[in-house]
Amino acid sequence: MSPKEASSGAKGGVSGRFTPARIIVIVIAILAVVFIFENTRHVKVRLLIPEVTMPLYLSFLAMFVIGVLCGWFLFRRRAR
Repeated sequence: MSPKEASSGAKGGVSGRFTPARIIVIVIAILAVVFIFENTRHVKVRLLIPEVTMPLYLSFLAMFVIGVLCGWFLFRRRAR
């Protein structure tokens, strides 16, 4: 029996779902979400010309979503 066959026991790859890297990413994402919703005051945000007043958490949330989408796009492209 090869080491690969021995390691694919009855768990069916469940241990592969929670690697240390994935756990760190999950913890960082949770901390980011907590940080986002702790900052609720209104701020002025300027994007090129328009200036809007909005809650700070919305601007953080928008940047978080954009970052997640960019990361997803890069990893999706790299896997091919």
